[in-house]
Amino acid sequence: MKIIAANWKMNKTNKEAKAFFVEFEKLRRKTNNQIIFCAPFTTLSTVAKLGKELNFAAGAQNFHPAKNGAFTGEISLSMVLETGARVVLVGHSERRTLFRETDEFINEKIQVALTAGFKVIFCIGETLAEREQGKTNAVLKKQITKGLKDVVSYNNLIIAYEPVWAIGTGLTATNAQIKETHAYIKTLIDVPLLYGGSANEKNCEEIFAIPNVDGALVGGASLVAEKFAVMVNHGRK
Repeated sequence: MKIIAANWKMNKTNKEAKAFFVEFEKLRRKTNNQIIFCAPFTTLSTVAKLGKELNFAAGAQNFHPAKNGAFTGEISLSMVLETGARVVLVGHSERRTLFRETDEFINEKIQVALTAGFKVIFCIGETLAEREQGKTNAVLKKQITKGLKDVVSYNNLIIAYEPVWAIGTGLTATNAQIKETHAYIKTLIDVPLLYGGSANEKNCEEIFAIPNVDGALVGGASLVAEKFAVMVNHGRK
């Protein structure tokens, strides 16, 4: 079984989401894979409802750890819960870089989400400069250590390794790099481990065959039903 998660980011209206699933269902095969769609908040209820019918999970791309309050523009976990979604993304590099989320804030979000019974996809990854300087393992260890501080159970935790330099760039880590890095992460924590970073329908079969790769977190390729269906179908091997 593979876990194949789509991150739609800031894409798709409700109309576009419904059209996507009409096409997707025509193309995907029946497998025992776990499929997750992390959708924008405006489509999350629609995606969660379809997920119950079509056997996939819905996830939120973000949330605020506070229960409520003066946080203009934010969404609480109780609001996410009301949509029907039961998965959340935390620590994505775009949240870290564009929105300045720190390891400490990420840790707060993870603790709150796990306590509330959500499944958490915790993203980690190094920049190109950090890899070139030989700091990859140190960066990942720091992100894991700080991000999971005081977390007592990993039962609902998934980690997604996404080298920052390979997200949305078309660059992909080599199979050797993925193998080496995933093996290292598994020495730190033994939970399902996804690869993200320009994973697509053309390279997924090779990536899924690498030891310690339990699936993928998919960005751009998840926006096209035909491409994502190929990934889901390859993941059955």
